Amino acid sequence: MISDLIKNKKEKKGQVTIFIIVAIVIIVGIALYFILRGNLFQPSVPKDLEPVYSYYLSCVQGETENAVSILGSQGGYIEQPVFERGSEYMPFSNQLSFLGIGVPYWYYVSGNGIKKEQVPSKAKMQEQLNDYLKERLNECDFSQFEEQGILVDFGEASVDSTINDNSISVSVKQDLSITNGEVTWSGNSHSVYVNSNLGKFYNLAKKIYSSNKEKMFLENYGVDVLRLYAPVDGSDIGCSPKIWMVDNIRKDLIVALENNIPAIKLKGNYYTNADKYFVQNIGENVDVGVNFMYVKDWPMKMEVWPSEDEMLRADPVGLQEGLGMLGFCYTPYHFVYDFAFPVMIQLYSGSEIFQFPVVVSIDKNVPRQALDVEGLPDVVPELCEHKNTKITVYTYDTSLEYIPAEIKFKCFDTQCSIGRTESNGSGTGLVADFPQCENGFIIASAEGYKTKKYQISSINEGSADIVLSKKYKLELEVEKSGTGLSADYAVVTFTKDDEVQTVAYPEMKEIELTEGQYEVKVYVYSNSTINLKGSSTEKCVDVPQTGLLGMFGMTKEKCFTINIPDQVISFAVSGGGKQQYYTAESELQNSRKLIINANNFGIPAKVEDLQNNYNSVEVNGLDIRFE
Repeated sequence: MISDLIKNKKEKKGQVTIFIIVAIVIIVGIALYFILRGNLFQPSVPKDLEPVYSYYLSCVQGETENAVSILGSQGGYIEQPVFERGSEYMPFSNQLSFLGIGVPYWYYVSGNGIKKEQVPSKAKMQEQLNDYLKERLNECDFSQFEEQGILVDFGEASVDSTINDNSISVSVKQDLSITNGEVTWSGNSHSVYVNSNLGKFYNLAKKIYSSNKEKMFLENYGVDVLRLYAPVDGSDIGCSPKIWMVDNIRKDLIVALENNIPAIKLKGNYYTNADKYFVQNIGENVDVGVNFMYVKDWPMKMEVWPSEDEMLRADPVGLQEGLGMLGFCYTPYHFVYDFAFPVMIQLYSGSEIFQFPVVVSIDKNVPRQALDVEGLPDVVPELCEHKNTKITVYTYDTSLEYIPAEIKFKCFDTQCSIGRTESNGSGTGLVADFPQCENGFIIASAEGYKTKKYQISSINEGSADIVLSKKYKLELEVEKSGTGLSADYAVVTFTKDDEVQTVAYPEMKEIELTEGQYEVKVYVYSNSTINLKGSSTEKCVDVPQTGLLGMFGMTKEKCFTINIPDQVISFAVSGGGKQQYYTAESELQNSRKLIINANNFGIPAKVEDLQNNYNSVEVNGLDIRFE
């Protein structure tokens, strides 16, 4: 009985102890909450001086909000990294200009080809926030109170801030003294609490960035845009060449990026409808707004091979001599692109925003390698940073008059900018250090002149005299048997040494020529309706036998069927020719138009005619005249 009483007493005592502990935890939690908010243990200020101190706290809060706005709009930076300029090779600096401010890239490729990251840590953001507040708090303006006779004196501030998911707590150590008549108050410890999604935005931005590093989803979208809106690889049934202007391709890609990049979404609840193709899963449901953005005025790198004079060309297969037995023709093409562009990623909720840009990089039609961000220097900076052979370069026109020119040096696939030839006492020259290279090329270019490559070995000191030919722009007119082309079109090639210019007429009606020997070739294409019937042929080949017999070289015959589909040739060669022609500079100087008259072979009615017309281009001449 007594034991039961003792037991009950102990149980009740234990329950009371639990309640006391719970109460203490609640009180401590409430106390910590208000401490963080800066409302508990805030210095006790006399009532007459409360407006002054409230203003001080509002100044701290206002400057904190300004700093948060800067951090959000500049990718987590207040003090930005030292500016790095882009280059002709890679047109991206380390910042993306957006609405008049530079936003540091989190990933980019520098002007000398180095892959770089600029992702700020949260500790770095807090450090910059502290430095910003430390400087700005000394500028809090108390003049309105001083006009009322209230004296305010304060010392240097030290700041310690913490960026939380939905708030920022700021603790300021600063001597502050307020005097109004006989009433004086002083304090040195102050704290404020600011509602902000900066921490949440930053954490989500890191997840988006890491997800793209792992999955390359932005690069994969870029590859899809490239393949949908630019000729990459494929083939068309037909017997006429296909021609694309590089500038038109670039414009199409810019429009495609502007229309497609904003369609990208992250799995979440911040949108109502989205195409599944554009939705990316980063491992969580996103509950704040996210924008992906590309603007047409931003830099873009697009290089494509093979190209000639800013034009892509694919020639038909099937009509060349020796291929007449094919019975059909098609135009295959394969082009290789280096394609890079910036994407701005914005996170927002209400009036708050956090944004950071990245460069999306596609190298030779393939997305950059995932997680490849160490930034190992490639051959471009490696070669160009080691210039130790002195070379003298002089540049002239064909009359041996000195002309200023930009000088570059190319060694294999690496090109370095050297300088510019300038007028001096002995002419227009440049004395500069070049990288060492066996059989490199000096490249001289000047406005209005044909770019000239001069082969040189830069192992030892030397000099180069480079003659640049003046370019003359002429109007081009193509005729067939003395009659202008109406429904027809022509492909004209001008070959001089190892340089080829191609003109698709009448879309292009101008040509730039220099003095020298040209081979001019013209193909004129007309509408046709040649029907090529499909066929089926059986081919047999010897293949190794399986098993032991195959090891001893025994073979067996294996046959397969080749099916050729029906084909309608809608454009076919109906005229043309080839001519060697020397253009003298005097002829170019005194002319405004080049007229080329091609032979008329007639519109082919059957495949044999088509083959004959194609071969006739090689054996018929052209009438070429200048006016």
